[in-house]
Amino acid sequence: MSAVTRRLSPVPFTAVSITDSFWAPRLATNRDVTLPAEYAQLQQTGRIDAFDLSWKPGMEPVPHYFWDSDVAKWIEAASYSLATHPDPELDTLLDEVIAKIAGAQQPDGYLNVYFTVVAPEQRWANLHVHHELYCAGHLMEAAVAHHQATGKRTLLDVMTRYADYIDSVFGEGPGHRSGTCGHEEIELALVKLYHATSEERYLRLSEFFLNQRGQKPSVFAHEFAPGESFDTSYCQDHLPVREQSEVTGHAVRAMYLYSGMADVAGETGDEGLLRACQRLWDHLTLKNMYLTGGIGSTRHNEGFTRDYDLPNDTAYCETCAAIGLVFWAHRMLQLTADSRYADVMERALYNGTISGVSLDGKRFFYENPLESAGHHHRQDWFGCACCPPNIARLLASLGGYVYSLGDDGVFVHLYVQGEGRLRVAGQDATLRQQTDYPWDGAVRLTLGLAEPATFALNLRLPDWCAGATLTVDGEPVDIAANSRQGYLHLDRTWTGDEVIELTLPMPVQRVYAHPAVRADAGLVALQRGPVVYCLEAADNPWPLHRVVLPRDATCSVRYAPDLLGGVTVIEAEGLVEVPGDWEGKLYSATPDTLQPARLTAIPYCTWDNREPGAMRVWLRET
Repeated sequence: MSAVTRRLSPVPFTAVSITDSFWAPRLATNRDVTLPAEYAQLQQTGRIDAFDLSWKPGMEPVPHYFWDSDVAKWIEAASYSLATHPDPELDTLLDEVIAKIAGAQQPDGYLNVYFTVVAPEQRWANLHVHHELYCAGHLMEAAVAHHQATGKRTLLDVMTRYADYIDSVFGEGPGHRSGTCGHEEIELALVKLYHATSEERYLRLSEFFLNQRGQKPSVFAHEFAPGESFDTSYCQDHLPVREQSEVTGHAVRAMYLYSGMADVAGETGDEGLLRACQRLWDHLTLKNMYLTGGIGSTRHNEGFTRDYDLPNDTAYCETCAAIGLVFWAHRMLQLTADSRYADVMERALYNGTISGVSLDGKRFFYENPLESAGHHHRQDWFGCACCPPNIARLLASLGGYVYSLGDDGVFVHLYVQGEGRLRVAGQDATLRQQTDYPWDGAVRLTLGLAEPATFALNLRLPDWCAGATLTVDGEPVDIAANSRQGYLHLDRTWTGDEVIELTLPMPVQRVYAHPAVRADAGLVALQRGPVVYCLEAADNPWPLHRVVLPRDATCSVRYAPDLLGGVTVIEAEGLVEVPGDWEGKLYSATPDTLQPARLTAIPYCTWDNREPGAMRVWLRET
């Protein structure tokens, strides 16, 4: 056994309440609007009734091989919601959907609608294309969430039976076969199932599926038709996982794989898996990540191309990929207690994930570009509907990303008004935050303790912040002397009467891309605190490609309570090109003139919630 040990354990989302002005309204909308709207879509498109197994050839719609996963993610999101906000009607609805799923399970334990009624002869035949194990993984995650929320074993028993069947098919022993899924997901799901059941076979099966990748020849090779070629780097099968150092292929698949690798590393102490994750993390965040925390630069493979290739108008940045990055960052954070993972987690949460759902909770982005000519809009649903229920399950469990506990005490990763109920130093405690973050960087923390206790309180110092200050009962604390891996480490005996005041200055920041990013050469972006900003045509009535932000322009901020649910906007005196005489010309030796223009920037995550129009994150700079 190697030296890898998990440093932290997240405080469950059920022990965290959120009452701020940014997230709390989103969470309420997710419960009250998004979950019912998604259920209606699942019903209307036939995804739920497909589990009745009544489909016959010639009937429409034909179930798809990834439909099961859409229903599973909705069950997971609804279960999380039920855990924090009991709802008898939702509870009953979940029971009804789960009963359908249980009824679709085959005598041997197998469970997949498509390969039961549409193409039963193709069971396990094309793992590199079909999503059987992927769907199984999402159903496992749903089962664990439902069991944790309700105590019921209705879906958990179904999925342990399915996991037992999968374990009887795949593995190293006699009578077992090689193989893994082209779309990763089951690896992390099996670890969750292991935690829920204490059945070690599920952990070992997860490790088996990880180890199948990168073999020569590929475990998928026998599935190819004669003359067919398949670049297995698309599904991260180009090298054994412990030898990988560059992110490649489909971005969502990569994030789910790396999350599974981190999970198994934490459970087994596998140092090779952790080192690979750290190399991959550096390659992603230093050469292949957008300012918004979005990842995946092209529609071609829904993923990665080459280093520093980060186009803005054609950026793919699938919502699921940013969500997957949050999952992976959170896992790496628990393993290492290193704030760099929390920094990226925060960036993705406040920008590239939450942009995926409209403020009214009814419409969704699949792709999240950083520039639009005005033709990219959220939709009610998709034929490939992975993103809507994915953002719903992330939001419903958001509280689980705020705090962690470890031998080094309590860690505060995110600054969100509300409270966390903790077990620390042998007693129950409450940690309360009062803040208007992300619009304001003042955070007031107080502890609720039955009696004095000695432990460390660790407060993250965000990477975007310079000049943070902290006082305890009005006494300044030396930030530099008490910093550890990006956290302010306060180790003392706490009485519960202390007032901890953290101030994170939030000036408007001009952000520049690495010079190798050709798409952003000569351009600047605006960020304030963790929030990335953009110009939208609704506020700036000029072609946005003609807008210029002078380097010496002063930026001011203003909170607009009636705009986009209440946001802080950035205003600046910019310039706009005014066309001259272009009649009969395509090119000219005479430049256009520049005239003053008052610019207004809004948080990127709120764009496309008003009338249709153009949008830009990166602006020309003089």
